[in-house]
Amino acid sequence: MKSKVNEQPPSSATETSDAPSPTAAMAVVGELVDSLNQRKTYREVTLALGSGLRDACAEFSFLRVRGLRCLLKLLRSVADSDSTIQLFCLTQSLLHLQVVPVLFQHSLKEMEENKVANLDHIFTVEPMKLTSPSSDAEIALALRVLEGCCLIHRQSTILAHQYKAIPVLMSILSTRGVLEQGCCLDALIALMLDSTANQMDFETCNGIEEVAALIRDKQVDENLRMKCGEFLLLLIGHIDARDMQPMATVHDDIRRLLGEKSASLIWAASQFGSTLDPEERLTALHIQARRVLESLDLFGI
Repeated sequence: MKSKVNEQPPSSATETSDAPSPTAAMAVVGELVDSLNQRKTYREVTLALGSGLRDACAEFSFLRVRGLRCLLKLLRSVADSDSTIQLFCLTQSLLHLQVVPVLFQHSLKEMEENKVANLDHIFTVEPMKLTSPSSDAEIALALRVLEGCCLIHRQSTILAHQYKAIPVLMSILSTRGVLEQGCCLDALIALMLDSTANQMDFETCNGIEEVAALIRDKQVDENLRMKCGEFLLLLIGHIDARDMQPMATVHDDIRRLLGEKSASLIWAASQFGSTLDPEERLTALHIQARRVLESLDLFGI
């Protein structure tokens, strides 16, 4: 009897040690829930991308506008957290979900006006495929989408370079209206961040001269001139912070184009707000851009 009594306690101890603790069980459940939520979010991102890209490839401008609005809405929601940004970056490794090629193949594609390659469509039964030209709103939306892609997904700047993004945008800046020009300046900054190839293209296209011509012209819309001032401030601030070799002569270019006093003001004002929060930085940027315009008007540049 004594030996039987002594055999029971070890069995009870073994059962206790094999049972998982409540903390470990909760951790496993939490990981499972996070995994399911991530899969759900990824599915939602891919569905929204697919729907937006499908419309963005349409033959009619109003459909492409609808698709671009969908893509822009998606980018704004994706930018809310690092986890969703990572999921979006994963989708851009898939060819059928890449955004940048669609932008340059459709909305930002340069149209050949009044040019007919051949008359084969007249003598055949196959209908001729017609594509409506990009509207002002469509180009502006496409530029906003391009800007968002480049800011969220750095590899998009490399992909955009393959489609000669800087020459295309410089053409828009010199030929389109105020709406597209303002969006173009924002997209140019996003394209050139940490992209030596795009910076070199900007220099090749005489980008500083184009921007300087706009900001000097008092007949140009004042909001666009302000946007040019903001562009120069952001560009100079980024160059000084990163010591970008392709843009090494930009200080001399601005001094030559806008004068010594305005160039000095732009350099000093570009050093603003590195410790400010985003809203304060934006306010400071507007104020400094206004001062740049006032200096240009004051010194008669």
